[in-house]
Amino acid sequence: MVWGVGVAVIEAVGLRKEFRNSVVAIDNLDFSIPSGGVYGFLGPNGSGKTTTIRCMLGLIKPSAGSVRLLGEDSSKSLRSVIHRVGALVETPKFFPTFGGRKNLRMFAQVAGLPNSEVDRVLEIVGLGERGGDSFGSYSLGMKQRLAIAATLLKDPEVIILDEPANGLDPAGIVEIRQLIRQLGESGKTIFVSSHQLGEVQQTCDHVMIISKGRLIQSGSVEELVALGQGDSQIITIDRPHEAADILNAQGYQATVIDAATVTVAVDGSKAQAINETLAANQLFLRGLRAQESSLESVFLELTEGEGSL
Repeated sequence: MVWGVGVAVIEAVGLRKEFRNSVVAIDNLDFSIPSGGVYGFLGPNGSGKTTTIRCMLGLIKPSAGSVRLLGEDSSKSLRSVIHRVGALVETPKFFPTFGGRKNLRMFAQVAGLPNSEVDRVLEIVGLGERGGDSFGSYSLGMKQRLAIAATLLKDPEVIILDEPANGLDPAGIVEIRQLIRQLGESGKTIFVSSHQLGEVQQTCDHVMIISKGRLIQSGSVEELVALGQGDSQIITIDRPHEAADILNAQGYQATVIDAATVTVAVDGSKAQAINETLAANQLFLRGLRAQESSLESVFLELTEGEGSL
């Protein structure tokens, strides 16, 4: 599977990881991600998402196959490009009584970076004016933005984020969403694992879905959402219960939703027939439209029976 065109910045070829207890976490996984944009990585619990990311970052070694970052094999020569990669897999340990700026300056000092980089990344994540406030006084969203700021100190080309909005309140989730979009629009490549499907739909350009360590679907968000469209029609009508009874008697699967709405499990090609059937019974539509799909509905359909996120 290849997204877009150009040289791959993240690439897996026949990636497999089997643990000592014979559990296969990743099973012949192939994907290739070009430079630029936000790429979502989805799968049920136990599907191999975290294991894939750990192989990607050289934290564990594949049983077979390979994964490359910026052209280098992660299990052999990642050191030569690691300065071009930022990753947030676990939240960094910050001193709660130190300000955000002071915390980041310690990270910069270890990496041999100037303090000007600290000011730069604080502005990117929207904490420039709060850099002097203690980390302990930050909201959860601010703490997570500071963690992302730490990954940006090296000005990486590729940023890997594992569940960046996990545990945040709605305001914090919006903050992280906006930050990820901003980073993707700046030309960086963002690879983000998440279980928040609504956020992925609003944040990512492309999505890859895996199950039991295997790729089961990939493409742009629009392409994946389109997979679930056209399977149901929504009817607005004055006598919904009567309408549903008539349609069900004709072999349709109609369900009353509320005092003016019925859903019918057919694609758009049956819309005219539905209208004619109801009109013949003196029931006239006020509206008829295809039921909108979502990334969540497509995900649940593709991974049915495979567990939850």
